[in-house]
Amino acid sequence: MENDPKTTVSTLALRPFGGEMLKPAELVEVDGAEKLTLNARRAFNLLLHNAHGPDMAIPHKRFTISLTALKFSHSGNERLAQAIKSLMRTIVTVRSPDRVELVPLLGRTTIADRKNDRGYLTYEFDPVLVELLRDSQIFAKLQLDVVHAVSSKYALALYEIVAKRARLSYVRSETFDIDQFRTMLGVEAGKLGTYSNLLKFAIRPAFEEVNRLAEFHAAFEPVKIGRKVGAIKIAWAIKNPEAQKLAYAELHGASALLPKNEHFSIPGLLE
Repeated sequence: MENDPKTTVSTLALRPFGGEMLKPAELVEVDGAEKLTLNARRAFNLLLHNAHGPDMAIPHKRFTISLTALKFSHSGNERLAQAIKSLMRTIVTVRSPDRVELVPLLGRTTIADRKNDRGYLTYEFDPVLVELLRDSQIFAKLQLDVVHAVSSKYALALYEIVAKRARLSYVRSETFDIDQFRTMLGVEAGKLGTYSNLLKFAIRPAFEEVNRLAEFHAAFEPVKIGRKVGAIKIAWAIKNPEAQKLAYAELHGASALLPKNEHFSIPGLLE
């Protein structure tokens, strides 16, 4: 069963369907990526998707992708170069059941002919990261159209968080410490310090956007510890066929034809 922890199938051995990518769970919730922009996060996903397969388990294996393909990340070549540099500088904490590793998201990288449409990028991943990904057995199945369409890094992070869990057969909700959830969303230290600001500028917009675009519903409720919000409970469910059609229409420019707010209705999800 997909994402069933009993499976012994490596994530890198699986082939995604067209329009999808499989992101190893080890890279969905990491500490240290809070300063990455939406463009950098999109670019990293595309680099992972381009490299996906058994070769990704080979240390120092070099991969090549055209700069045109990376335009999917909404950035020109100069902004793309900035995003790549930020990925190379970002050291993240990757947690697995038996260890914690500090690794850079991206290793040695070459950008060739970046001033024309024939340019390409050649890159590799850090050997320690490669070792972790080689053993990965759990993943988030992401729709590339959604990765492309979201307008904030908070929405992209939330989409990945829920996508990692949405097809699990044995759990439909999870509660996170509020500081942990801030980090998971990619909120930088010192920003959105109060729950009201976190709710207004990160949580609520992210949930609204994910519910419009994703193949699943997601809902949340604050959990108070004493008089303060100390945790947040999130719940999810795969959309029925009609709701998935609405999300598809939203992604492909037909949202003006949709009934207002119909695709935000999530009755009973947190009951």
